Amino acid sequence: MSIKLIGDAESRAPVLIAGWPGMGQVGLGACDYLRRKLNAVPYARIDVGAYYRPEALTVEDGLGRMPDPPKQELYYSTEPPLFIFEGDTQLAGEPGFRLAAELLDFVLRHGTETVFTGAAYATAVSFRQRPEIYGAATSEGLKATFASYGVRSLKEGSISGLNGLLLGLAAQRGMPAACLLATMPHYAIEAPNPKASRALIRVFLRILNTSVDMEEIDEAVRQADQMFKDFEVKVNEAIQQLKENLGARPESPQTDSDQREERPEPHDLMERVEKLFEEAGGDREKAVLLKHELDRWGLFHLYEDRFLDLFDKQPRSPGI
Repeated sequence: MSIKLIGDAESRAPVLIAGWPGMGQVGLGACDYLRRKLNAVPYARIDVGAYYRPEALTVEDGLGRMPDPPKQELYYSTEPPLFIFEGDTQLAGEPGFRLAAELLDFVLRHGTETVFTGAAYATAVSFRQRPEIYGAATSEGLKATFASYGVRSLKEGSISGLNGLLLGLAAQRGMPAACLLATMPHYAIEAPNPKASRALIRVFLRILNTSVDMEEIDEAVRQADQMFKDFEVKVNEAIQQLKENLGARPESPQTDSDQREERPEPHDLMERVEKLFEEAGGDREKAVLLKHELDRWGLFHLYEDRFLDLFDKQPRSPGI
């Protein structure tokens, strides 16, 4: 790999915040918003062309060509002095390792002392709930600052991909590092989640002791909430319609658990469906079970396009 300097070679920044695509585009969304609102400018670019292995051919007007390598770009903000890194895709294996190492070596030479990544923490919550921020640090000193920023320590688990790898490599270079994870509904991982991104942004702003205009992302949150609300309403209507079509069950009395099974909360059912989609993505035989569950609750028409996509896409690796 090679890194090309675009900005002033003398510029220095004590903090690096990095983001890549992931569930809900949470971390990358936070980086993108900070970059734009802090007027950060391109500072360096890492060429990954020698290591990038595309999985498909790009076709335009009937002509096929190899796709361009994904952009991996570093930006610089003067006030506050800050590096923001955005990658178009997460490189895995040796290419990802090389990318992270080269990025860290570069920013270390330009005064960076602390590294942060941002990501999503998908869990069984409704979109109506306020996101919480969890953190995992590579040093006790950085971990001790979490409480002052409203961050809860992640007790256990793992941080996959470059969001985690970058932390470990930073620690090897004597740079304290942490990943901050915003909770979001597991059933909504396929859609951008500006509410979770906004929660990350607010923490980063406290860390940087600065502020930005939040009007744009506040509006994005309102629109996303309406979209999730509309979908939950459709799920609820489908469940209710199914109950009406089936009618009341004769004879045997129903327990509370029976009633909950017959009419779960929309976000609970969406969570269950999302887990089945994950399983079907890694094991196509599970698609039969997924189809049965969607039909059972009268939801197939809401998920039909995504269900059919299972047979056109490669399995997605799990992770934060």
